[in-house]
Amino acid sequence: MATEYAGKAAVLGGGIGGLTTANALATRGWHVDVFERAAAPPTTGTALGLWPEAVEALELAGLVGQAQRLGVLQKSGALMRWDGKVLGRFSDIRTPAILLSRPVLLGLLIRGLPSDTVRFGSAAPELADLTGYDVTIGADGIGSTVRDQIFGPSYRPVHSGYAAWRGWVPGATTAMSETWGPGALFGITPRDGDLTNWFAAVRAPAGGAGTVDELRARFGDWHRGARDVLDRLDPADVLHHDLYESPALPSYVRGNTALIGDAAHAMTPNLGRGACEAMVDGATLATLLTEHPVSEALRLYDRARRRRTQRLVRASRMVARVATASRLTGVRNAVIGTAVRFA
Repeated sequence: MATEYAGKAAVLGGGIGGLTTANALATRGWHVDVFERAAAPPTTGTALGLWPEAVEALELAGLVGQAQRLGVLQKSGALMRWDGKVLGRFSDIRTPAILLSRPVLLGLLIRGLPSDTVRFGSAAPELADLTGYDVTIGADGIGSTVRDQIFGPSYRPVHSGYAAWRGWVPGATTAMSETWGPGALFGITPRDGDLTNWFAAVRAPAGGAGTVDELRARFGDWHRGARDVLDRLDPADVLHHDLYESPALPSYVRGNTALIGDAAHAMTPNLGRGACEAMVDGATLATLLTEHPVSEALRLYDRARRRRTQRLVRASRMVARVATASRLTGVRNAVIGTAVRFA
């Protein structure tokens, strides 16, 4: 019979990746403490698409059934041009994604843990102060202090050249679409709570105001579906972010510390993989920690996840460039249309 290992883990960051890791470890007998600087979980947020590998990570944590009941399945979709011309349709997706809002997913992950696991309002301790733990997991996001302590400021994420708005409007939808136009894109998806989720991105330098007036001006002459969302949105429900991506780290591991999620591989959202890959990181790391001694588990984790996720960072950047191209869009659209028809 294979040896099963259990120990004590400190998870620094109570986001999706950190909580997925905590659940996967706790179900296998590990003692886990999660340090989260926010005073409480968020009560608002946009939808995330949980692709098959992320669903498997939830299954490892014993939570996939609840996620399927709470979320909305993405079974079809369309890729469109800015004026509404359909470039391609995706129907009867063999393994649909689960669309679930961030607050609902975080609530699900928190409820899966013993009540004293997550320490809200607790900033992550310095690594040197975390004595008594077998492993420390840096899940503290794009501005990771854990990454800074291990590798220094030269490996902080850099601006990708894009900014994004995200939000939701009242009313359910069954349609999913992403629209590509010169220098910008606009997406619409279902989400839980009888709401419609939307997102938009533009090529832009860092530091822009990103006002709702700017959003409406930028997309106000796009197709009717985009205009309908813009007409119905509440400015209080609109989020604006500059988008960043990570340079390639030399390792996701140092000593008994591992980095997961955006702390390791922040990427643009064009593949919809950011939260998914954080969850897969956590599930992979938890599995290895239960099958191997810590030092071996961390070495195998770095081997399993670093090159794959760094390829996804590059691939997402490439998709962003193609989706927001301003030149040769006719050729791009013809190629995309052909590829979708024969997919």
